[in-house]
Amino acid sequence: MSRVINIESAGKDRNQLVISILLAVRELGQSSQDMEKSKDLVAYMIIALSTIAQTIDASVGAWEKRGYWVKADRFRMEWGWTQTKSDILYKCLINQDWDGIIQQVVQISQKLSSVKIPARKPAIESWRGAYQHLMSKS
Repeated sequence: MSRVINIESAGKDRNQLVISILLAVRELGQSSQDMEKSKDLVAYMIIALSTIAQTIDASVGAWEKRGYWVKADRFRMEWGWTQTKSDILYKCLINQDWDGIIQQVVQISQKLSSVKIPARKPAIESWRGAYQHLMSKS
């Protein structure tokens, strides 16, 4: 029997989401006049940050099974901010607090400043309709 290799890991998903968040931040900076597009971009960031927060336990599960508690705790501390920022952004979006949104987006981009966006990253507009999707889930 051969080994089963899972190519869709939580780490790979997290990396793709981080890059998409940075692309959304870049797009948000360029589309300050289009309110619907801005709402979609912020909603996409909220969904992506929440999804990243959900991958944390899957990533540290293997380390905890082997007794690498310190490594697991460091990882949780490194990524624990994602759910908090998602919640804050959601409150700002609901209240139409654009100053708060800008402040949070700047902090998010600072947290992710070490991530390099590939030069040939295609411009996928996965954020389209994110605001409607987020509001329908609430």
